Amino acid sequence: MTTRNAAKIPSHLQEITMKNTEKSGTRRLRRALVAAGALAAGAATVVGVVPAGAAGAAEAGRHHPPRTTPETRTIATSTLGDDLRVTLTAVRSTQDDLAANVRLSTYTMDRGHWKLQDTEQVGKKDSWFWFPLTGSGAVCEFSTASRAPQRIKVQLLITPSIGCSPVHRFQVRDGRIVTG
Repeated sequence: MTTRNAAKIPSHLQEITMKNTEKSGTRRLRRALVAAGALAAGAATVVGVVPAGAAGAAEAGRHHPPRTTPETRTIATSTLGDDLRVTLTAVRSTQDDLAANVRLSTYTMDRGHWKLQDTEQVGKKDSWFWFPLTGSGAVCEFSTASRAPQRIKVQLLITPSIGCSPVHRFQVRDGRIVTG
């Protein structure tokens, strides 16, 4: 038996397999043991071992009371000049732990501190998924322009399998965020 096949067989079955492969006509037994070892290893993975985030994600929002204060995470920031900052913030839904909203906010510099100027929702309420939004690769495109009207493009990951959302376009006019 080769080392490659031995690595696939659990250690407690390797000795039995080594003895049986020396005899003629035992190829079926060796294949059966290899298959049994692979099935046992696969069953342990499927039944007993679940990635830490997966168990929580599967149960999220179903057995927990709604949140009163939403969890937030800044997912992108752009500073234009010295006086305008644009941020994208993921806001976890208070009704469903898997859902999220995205806020586009502008801030202006006022006496050395950033002061909130305006906020606009990106997409529909609770139309985003929390985990893709807060994971790596969440922002497909976030572009800002410093010349008036300041144009902003936002494209976010829906899920890794679906891909990115359509581009959401905004402008800052007279200190207000408008779509388009």
